[in-house]
Formats: sequence, C-alpha cells, structure tokens
Amino acid sequence: MHKLLKIYSVITSIGMLIVLLQGALVTKTGSGEGCGATWPLCFGELIPTSPAIETIIEYSHRIVSGLLGIMVIILAIWTWRKLSHVRETKFMAIMAILFIMFQGFLGAGAVVWGQSHAVLALHFGISAISFATVVLLTVLVFEDGKRNVPAPVVSKGFKYYAIFVITYCYIVIYTGAYVKHTNATLACTGFPLCNGEVLPELSGPVGAHFSHRVFGTLLLIFIFILFILVLRNYRHSKVLVWSSSLALLFVIAQLVSGISIIFLGNTLTVSLLHALIISLLFASLSYLTMVILRK
Repeated sequence: MHKLLKIYSVITSIGMLIVLLQGALVTKTGSGEGCGATWPLCFGELIPTSPAIETIIEYSHRIVSGLLGIMVIILAIWTWRKLSHVRETKFMAIMAILFIMFQGFLGAGAVVWGQSHAVLALHFGISAISFATVVLLTVLVFEDGKRNVPAPVVSKGFKYYAIFVITYCYIVIYTGAYVKHTNATLACTGFPLCNGEVLPELSGPVGAHFSHRVFGTLLLIFIFILFILVLRNYRHSKVLVWSSSLALLFVIAQLVSGISIIFLGNTLTVSLLHALIISLLFASLSYLTMVILRK
C-alpha cells in the first residue's frame, strides 16, 4: 500500500538528514559567508567561478536545502491527500511545510542581514524539528493499512513527563548549537571538571560550554527515568519499550561523542556525529510522544 509514497518519504527523510548535517558542516568549517552576503545567488553568480572550499560547502548546502524544501512540500501534500483519514497527518504536514520554510528564511536572513549567535543557534533547532516532522510523516505512511497501529494507553502523568523530556531535549539542542556558534566547543578542557574546576566562572565561552554540559547530563538522567517508567508500568507495550530504549541509547552515544570532542579535539567526523546523534534522539522522542498522544 502506498508503495511509491513509501519510497519517496524514505528518500526525503534521508535527504533532510543530509541537509541537517550539511548545516552542521557549514558551521563547523565557518563557511556561512562562503557566498558573501548574496542570496540565492553566490557572489551574484548562478555558478561561482573559481570557488573556494568554503564557497562550495555553503552553495551546495543552499542547493540541496532548496531541493529538499520542494520535496518536503510535495511529501506534505501527497500524505495529506492519501492519508487524510489518519489523525496526525494534517498536523504533521502543516508542521513540515511551516518549519522547512522557516528554516529557509532563517538561513537566507543570516546570509543577507547577518544574525546574532543566539538566532543562528536557532537554525539547527529548526532543522531538527523539520527532520523529525518528515520522519513522522514517513512513519504514518508505513503504518497506514496495518491492523494494529501503536496507540498505548498511558497515564496523564506519563504524557506530561514525556512532553517535558522532548521539550527539554530541544533546549539542549539549542544550547549545543549556541556553543558551536560562539566557538566555545573547547572552552572547557578535561571532563568532568572544567579547566580543573568543579564550578568554573559562568560567563563567556566557558559559561556557555559548562551550561551545555549540565543540560546534557540532566537530559541523560531525564531519559533514563523515562526508560525506567516504561519498564515499570508499560513493559507490555513494545513500541514504548523500543522507542525509550532507542532514546536512552542515543543520549548515551551523544554524551560519549561530546566527551570525545574534548579529548580528541573538535574534528570534523566527531562534530558531525554529534549533530547526527542528537537529531536521531529528537526524532525518537518525537515518535514516542506522537504515539502516546493518540486516542
């Protein structure tokens, strides 16, 4: 059922992940001004002549982002028409279109007018939401036609806690992006101590880095509690066990990759891996939240 739509949704999901990683690559390599202050052209040219590596990175990100923007809009319209009977489809389709447009406008605005570090950090957070909405639309496509669509019955307390966890996860994503945009990635040497101190001065790059550490550690604790709650009260629900297990696995991997950056240096591979894992973590929490809000 919906064979072509399934293939298309998977391709779009993978494409969105590539766009997200390209954005992280632009930030990591400082290529945000690789095309100067012109958009959508690059230095006023459709095809840049003798481009530097920063120009190639920035312009390829623009091209792929534009293509995926069109693909997401097509996916949203396609799923709206084919899955209008599914409760979550219209909401996810609207969210996918809104956030992919917001993501594009934010990126273009940063190029033409420039933005503060606080606003630039928001760009990655918007990208994570865009990726999650496309993934959830893909899940809905694959669920359609199945007899037993996951809809576990949980308490209001568990629902509220899950919503709190995913909201808090977004805050952690934002703090991590802020650390990258303020070049505070290596502001703290060593782990768990920061520059040999339990509590360093909470200002400037050190404050941004240390705050992200604290936020990230608390996220691990919150997701571990979520996992324990599932095992204690909802172990009969495979979807909750698997989604909470994935979330716990991803948050542990995220912590390990973050620590690796401190000891191995802010290498391109580890930096992109860090961005990949947090995006997958947010998507897994988004799925868990969607299924527990079903009626």
